[in-house]
Amino acid sequence: MNVDQKERDTLILKFLPFVKAVVGRIASKLPIDAADKEDLFNVGMIGLMSALENFDDQRNVRFETYASIRIRGAVLDELRARDWVPRMVRSKDNEITKAVAALQKLLGRAPEDHEISEHMGLSLEEYFKYLDESRCFSIISSEDLPREYMENYSYSDVIKAVDQGNVLDLITDREFKTQLKEAIEILPKKERLVLTLYYYEELTMKEIGKVLDLTESRVCQLHSQAIIRLKASIKKINS
Repeated sequence: MNVDQKERDTLILKFLPFVKAVVGRIASKLPIDAADKEDLFNVGMIGLMSALENFDDQRNVRFETYASIRIRGAVLDELRARDWVPRMVRSKDNEITKAVAALQKLLGRAPEDHEISEHMGLSLEEYFKYLDESRCFSIISSEDLPREYMENYSYSDVIKAVDQGNVLDLITDREFKTQLKEAIEILPKKERLVLTLYYYEELTMKEIGKVLDLTESRVCQLHSQAIIRLKASIKKINS
């Protein structure tokens, strides 16, 4: 984006709330304090400045879309560098993922909460506590993607794809997209609705709770469980 220093400073001020929103959505899932959130916001600002410097307004891509990927990429790179996920929490998330995958294979359908807890030898209350603890990083990471994806694509490839306006062609192959779509379609209705409201309508967990007449904590549990089910389905696809 060809702008002078004064216009650049104006744009930075204009997009400050946008950076806070993007970083805030990531930070809301993390067990971090206010100081760490401020650090992530500063990293997000670096992502914004990078977007301003590299954005080509001749491409068929909205600046907000481009900037969002730059900001998220910068923040996620920082989180990976810090290795912030506690080992105990990561282990619990993997336990749930394995249990869901085993039950889906055994039952031929998405297992209910009580079936997952029984399979893991937990009470329902203990299982929900596991979900609460795993919510901080219940996102599909690079480790969950097909091996071919990681061999062929890097973060720089994604940024290049954004520059060229063909992100969706890069994200993954058509067969994997179809399989992931099918995995989403077999999610329990309420979990599918939570994902739709959160990722497509961009409502907060609190707002979703009001729509569905659920507590914010329960919405977070449903979100975590939905992502874990998708992880289980992906692992099954790639096994």
